[in-house]
Amino acid sequence: MTADAPLPPVMPRGDLPPPIGELSHAIAQCRICRDCPAGGPERRMPHEPRPVAYLSSTARVLIAGQAPGLRVHETGIPFNDASGDRLRQWLGVDRETFYDRSRFAIAPMGFCFPGYDANGHDLPPRRECAPHWRQTVMDAMPQVDLILAIGQYAQAWHLGALRRKTMTETVANWRDFLLANREGARVLPLPHPSWRNTGWLKRHPWFEAEVLPVLRREVSLLIG
Repeated sequence: MTADAPLPPVMPRGDLPPPIGELSHAIAQCRICRDCPAGGPERRMPHEPRPVAYLSSTARVLIAGQAPGLRVHETGIPFNDASGDRLRQWLGVDRETFYDRSRFAIAPMGFCFPGYDANGHDLPPRRECAPHWRQTVMDAMPQVDLILAIGQYAQAWHLGALRRKTMTETVANWRDFLLANREGARVLPLPHPSWRNTGWLKRHPWFEAEVLPVLRREVSLLIG
């Protein structure tokens, strides 16, 4: 199976309450990046879109990633790859807990796999997705207490002008965002758990020593 193969929509669970269920259904049917691409027809999605998002009316932790990779596109399961394995290790949870929608909501900045660039790296999240969907998704989940902003795109949206110049600086100043006395959910910025970031983690041992214990404590408290 390839990214060009036709895949069925990732349909939401039937037991989701109406507001979240209806929004999840609308996201699953979205084809804006194919039918109305930002930048004109030449920028249309090169393969059939397959939005992947796990919304929740009860989860107090939101995992805000970048965009699905190819394996997630194929399976319809978010973080169903090596990056997900590392993220679950960071969180200190197993797969069953991670995919429990009563505990975690998962909504990337771009819901669909964007494809690869000339070097074989994942492209950035599609430009159409966040302007069209992000605020609606956040408004539908007011119970969220903690947003795990993974990577620069999620940090740019959820932190806005508070974000530092680089992702490393933003993550290094995590206390400013997590402990800030602001209305709404707190934000904990994280690097992407991709194995391509192994070098970054080795160069910045403070992340494992200082951030991960706080991350696991906060998550444990919020998921019960």
